[in-house]
Amino acid sequence: MAQKSSQKDRGGSESASAGKLPMVAASDSPRSPERRRFLRSLGTAGGAAAVAAAGGLDSLLARGSSAIAQEVDDSAGTDNSVSGSARRQSSYLVRVNAAKAEEKVPIPRHKHNGDESLYPHEIGNFSKGLPHDASGEVKSNAYATLLKAVQSGKPSDFAKIPLGGIVPLVDPQAGLAFDLEGTDPGQLSIPPFPALASAHLAAQAVEIYWLAYLRDLPFSQYGTDAEAQAAIAELDGLPAFDGPRAGGHVTAETLFRGFTAGDVIGPYVSQFFYLPFTFGALATSQQYKTHASLADGGADYLIDFASWLNCRNGVGPFAAPHPDPTPRYIRSGRDLAAWVHMDVLYQAYLTAVLVLLTMEAPLNPSNPYPSSLNQTGFGTFGAPHIQAFMGEVATRALKAEWYEKWFVHRALRPEEFGGLVHLNQTRAKNYPLDPSILNSEAVAKVFQRNGTYLLPIAYPEGCPQHPSYASGHATVAGACATIIKWFFDETFVIPHPMVPSDDGLILYPYTGSDAGEITAGGKINKIAANVGIGRNFAGLHWRSDYQQGLLLGEAVAISILSDQANTYNEDFHGATFTRFDGTPITI
Repeated sequence: MAQKSSQKDRGGSESASAGKLPMVAASDSPRSPERRRFLRSLGTAGGAAAVAAAGGLDSLLARGSSAIAQEVDDSAGTDNSVSGSARRQSSYLVRVNAAKAEEKVPIPRHKHNGDESLYPHEIGNFSKGLPHDASGEVKSNAYATLLKAVQSGKPSDFAKIPLGGIVPLVDPQAGLAFDLEGTDPGQLSIPPFPALASAHLAAQAVEIYWLAYLRDLPFSQYGTDAEAQAAIAELDGLPAFDGPRAGGHVTAETLFRGFTAGDVIGPYVSQFFYLPFTFGALATSQQYKTHASLADGGADYLIDFASWLNCRNGVGPFAAPHPDPTPRYIRSGRDLAAWVHMDVLYQAYLTAVLVLLTMEAPLNPSNPYPSSLNQTGFGTFGAPHIQAFMGEVATRALKAEWYEKWFVHRALRPEEFGGLVHLNQTRAKNYPLDPSILNSEAVAKVFQRNGTYLLPIAYPEGCPQHPSYASGHATVAGACATIIKWFFDETFVIPHPMVPSDDGLILYPYTGSDAGEITAGGKINKIAANVGIGRNFAGLHWRSDYQQGLLLGEAVAISILSDQANTYNEDFHGATFTRFDGTPITI
């Protein structure tokens, strides 16, 4: 549920969904020629004074044109058009104009799915880490304390939230942080999370159970393995399943893949997880530490009710996963789950940038420097610009996503849903779950392997102590991938694509019929999917968390690029790239 009081105070208006960034008035658009000419006129003292004398912006009117003109007069003989008071005023106006443009982004309604009001014990919402009863249902007074905090926003109320164990909640106040760049989190939104009793959520749960069950199967065997074929058949038979299909059907080439066109081209894993690169003077190959498979002495976790309940209460500490002593190229769901357990949050996208720079991939054709005879980019439109941008956009994506997690949806994790499935199947409870998950072949196979219906999790500590929707990894992925597509030529065909052996020890050339279609843009989208769905392989997130997280991150990145569009001195008229939905945009 959204915080009721604040939404009434702010007032609802046209929804500003993450999938479609709201448009501002043409005169205020960061890309409009009129606005660019306006801001460029501020590069001289006379331009700044003229704007103030003519009326200018509200903030300048409050100061008065004579005060600004006096500052310009005082700077005569000591300042020029690129320094001193004139530049200070230009900087100020750039910031104010960007803020005024962001102010015009509509306030969305932040719709939730209604489960929090529907069920008396909050069984449809995230409550991990709070105190629970013996069946894993959250204690009402504890959840009420959480609701009071997210509705008031007071730090003192957050300090009063009780814990069931020793593991703290993860940064719930981050969603209330403001930023000085990009659209405010309160002005972006994602659709309601699927309702607990819906066929849509049940279909995603079926996929999650199959992801867990097939964690150790190499991606290359999806077309031949009998149990992978069973997963394909079950998902294909669920009308509510919204994963990718080919010709209307789930196939080996679409199984567990992302929703963009590039996701279903080439091997399952993006080339940016395989190709070598240089990190400064360090030559790097991409073999990673992973977790041991079940056949090699590894383990799945939270598969008995006692450990599941302890984890639900936040009781720790937790042991480390069983390591695989041999570094490997990523070749299975467990490898991806291990990678997203230990990664630096924007690591995959910085790596992608370094791979593209190492192979001297072409920049976006709109970059102002390739055609210059006497200049090259560096701090703007050069390698340091795009490298640093990954961390810059990641922090802002997290604030937007944390707002959705804690202050709108508070969606339950697959781990929590698995407890509902187990309690239903053992007749301990009768929760309102769609029959497609209760009758799932994947759930039956998990029971045959483990003796319970609980969702097998890849990590001993289970999911993090924050709600599920949307995924933080996916939101950062969407933001960083968008910036990379804005910077590089996304049509560039990746030369010499590779694929790993089933043991992950060597790479060999990929010779599929679509090898010539493996483009930079497609593989940027794919590495974002690999990271987002890697969290699903671990049992931590839903398909909705990944998909809507990507779109939310894209909206964050577009707003930041728009804010920055008029900060450059270069003759730059915007770069065109392809959004996740396949439509072009120029910023």
